[in-house]
Amino acid sequence: MSNTHILVFPYPAQGHMLPILDLTHQLALHGLSITILVTPKNLPTLTPLLHTHPSSIQTVVLPFPPHPKIPPGVENIKDIGNHGNLYVINALANLQAPIVHWFSSHPNPPVALISDFFLGWTLHLAHQLGIPRITFYSSGAFLASVFHYCWRNLDKMRSSSGIVHFPDLPRSPSFKQDQVPSVVRCHRESDPESELLRNSMLANTESWGCVFNSFEDLETEYFAHLRTKMGHSRVYAVGPLSLTAAAAADDSSLGRANPNKDFGANVMTWLDGCPDGSVLYVCFGSQKLPNRQQMEALASGLERSGVRFVWAVKTGSAQQVKDGYGVLPDGFEERVGGRGLVIKGWAPQVLILGHKAVGGFVSHCGWNSVLEAIVAGVLILGWPMEADQFVNAKLLAEDMGVAVKVCEGNNAVPDPAELGKVISESMTGETPEKVRAKELRDKAFAAVGSGGSSSKHLDELVKELGQLKAGRK
Repeated sequence: MSNTHILVFPYPAQGHMLPILDLTHQLALHGLSITILVTPKNLPTLTPLLHTHPSSIQTVVLPFPPHPKIPPGVENIKDIGNHGNLYVINALANLQAPIVHWFSSHPNPPVALISDFFLGWTLHLAHQLGIPRITFYSSGAFLASVFHYCWRNLDKMRSSSGIVHFPDLPRSPSFKQDQVPSVVRCHRESDPESELLRNSMLANTESWGCVFNSFEDLETEYFAHLRTKMGHSRVYAVGPLSLTAAAAADDSSLGRANPNKDFGANVMTWLDGCPDGSVLYVCFGSQKLPNRQQMEALASGLERSGVRFVWAVKTGSAQQVKDGYGVLPDGFEERVGGRGLVIKGWAPQVLILGHKAVGGFVSHCGWNSVLEAIVAGVLILGWPMEADQFVNAKLLAEDMGVAVKVCEGNNAVPDPAELGKVISESMTGETPEKVRAKELRDKAFAAVGSGGSSSKHLDELVKELGQLKAGRK
């Protein structure tokens, strides 16, 4: 490994892993040698990337440290749910000693560490190794700005008025208390694991630099804000990474699993028979299952709207199905036959959003879905439910004007008649939001194109990493 050698440490959750693997792909294309640190059950996700770069990307596979709250054999958030983030973060922090051992015995140890923003404890590790740590944000700069303020003003997060204000941020946004990211709201000073999480999050903007799966034209003010707060310009916006990784054409590239290609082809054939921009895509991501009341309201809203749609419904466990989670109302599919298509389980989201027949997207506003919608140039009908989704929805609807909120809240149930009306009006004609969505799509493509802002930031990052190697020599 004579090239600049970097250690990449992903966080084991799909929404976190895929973007950092896309970044790793780009760094390899720029001539860097990379070692990716994973635990055994997360190794298969790397297979396509390792096949693409057999000589420049290696792995170091370390056993997943046991934790009393994590069932044996669980190594990824998809197998435990979002409530397990605190436990997974703390478990992975126990890898520090084996990583130091690996580093000290390596003939050409890495000159820098790039790790996920849920692994902020690795700043201490990097100091121990004598190398810079770079924070990778699979999310946006607005969320990073919110986190930067939250973790330094925890007392203000417990506002008696029920509204939390962020006077320090551009546009001075405010959120209902229950819309502040749950990792902040759940913090308990008396709990050592919770304190490790807080210290990890504080470390993110204290690191040598930050890399974002976002682009300048999407979050200009928030990138400027972070550069001011961090006191330097090593804040790199290199997204949308799904575009730079050439993943927009195929959901199976670089680790995007496609367990049902035949059904995906059937969906595309169905869409081929629909007029341009006439279809609404409905999906709440890989983690979320709407409850019975939400499913009934959404089904009724779609039925009343008269709009064509494709609805991807995640398959729940036997107990979840028994409790009504993700269950369609009786007779719904028959009543909307021909106008609506229901996909149970995995759906080729990137391909669906990119089809010319699709003009809108009912989304939970998870960051990867947001970027995929932006790349497709479709209007987002936002229904944020948890985590970072309220922050993302505010950025899209209020700052950028490319989204319409249709509901918000984990257990909120929209009025079916009102939902149907909003869907119908949003999908009819060229609304201002649709026009802006197409303009933002063009800006996303320009960012990753030759001479674009994301391309320049990626080049600058590679150059800085090369100088770290030169400095070591």
